[in-house]
Amino acid sequence: MKSVNRSSTASKLLKKSVMKHFPKVELHRHLEGTFPVKKLFELSQNNKLDMPTDYKAFKKAVQFPKESSPDFLMFLAKFKNDWYRSHNDVSFITYHSVKELKKDGIFYIELRFSPEHFAEVNAFDREEITRLIIDAGNRAAREDGVLIRYLLTFNRNKQTEDEMIALYDMLKNSFGPGDIVGIDLAGDELHYPPELFTRFFQRIHDDGLYKATVHAGEVTEPRQIWVAIRELHADRIGHGVVCIRDEELQEYLKEQRIALEQCITSNYQTGAWADESHHPLGELYRKGVPVTINSDDPHIQDTDLTDDYIKTVRYFDFDVDDLESLNLIALNAAFLGPEEKERTIKAYRKRVAEFKAQYL
Repeated sequence: MKSVNRSSTASKLLKKSVMKHFPKVELHRHLEGTFPVKKLFELSQNNKLDMPTDYKAFKKAVQFPKESSPDFLMFLAKFKNDWYRSHNDVSFITYHSVKELKKDGIFYIELRFSPEHFAEVNAFDREEITRLIIDAGNRAAREDGVLIRYLLTFNRNKQTEDEMIALYDMLKNSFGPGDIVGIDLAGDELHYPPELFTRFFQRIHDDGLYKATVHAGEVTEPRQIWVAIRELHADRIGHGVVCIRDEELQEYLKEQRIALEQCITSNYQTGAWADESHHPLGELYRKGVPVTINSDDPHIQDTDLTDDYIKTVRYFDFDVDDLESLNLIALNAAFLGPEEKERTIKAYRKRVAEFKAQYL
């Protein structure tokens, strides 16, 4: 009888019309990869950018082909930083990006963005751009009842360590931990290993204002994850798929409750893990390693977080209790204070109970 009920529940969870309503916690999504394509097209048209003026052609130009083989360089080529001509452009695309979250069933999100990405081309003031993004994102989140916090991303192949420290020092004096809760190191981990940024992350650790998450072990060896944890004081690891090859590392992550922010679709498209049906997330979860489900860059990927949830049901035989467990892992790994975390977990459990009653 139990297997029949499980099968019936799974068939419902495999329907996007159902799964999109499941309350989700997301710890790894880049704002720069979240832009709704129709709004990005509108921005391109208004600013007369050198992009296709036909929507279908534009969509093809800005998104990774869904049926394409993995191609890391093609994936990276889809990111552009010259969309913006004014502060209003930045507010516009941020607001509409956050308005998309409710459609994906987002309950709580730590949305990461690079002030440098939005400011570089037009030499916008980085502090002002950061405030604009947070204000626009908060406005959209309040309207839809989404809980949102922010991570500042620093790109290892676009900023030197000294530039990172200078920008961090400027921003930390302007923003408290209420909105910004963490610092993210992203970019080319092959050519810019984590040990190049030890001074920067030691500064963050010593200040004690923000937690740290580091992209590591996506396309490199487990050693980079060890370095990110031991030398950069990483509280979470972005991707970390290669930890499946290091059992000692798996045990350490379990003992220290260091969560992996994993992204099935993104890892396939970039070639980090070319077999979605055997992505490490399923096995790591069964082993008790703290893993979380994330979308990474949904508009680039021509997908959404709900699609990745459906993949966990199809590929790993996850049921609704597994999905709830994964989201509780994410909330426990969230960069919230203890009291706020406790309140958020309680509210989340209630939301899941409501989902089960209504859809299952």
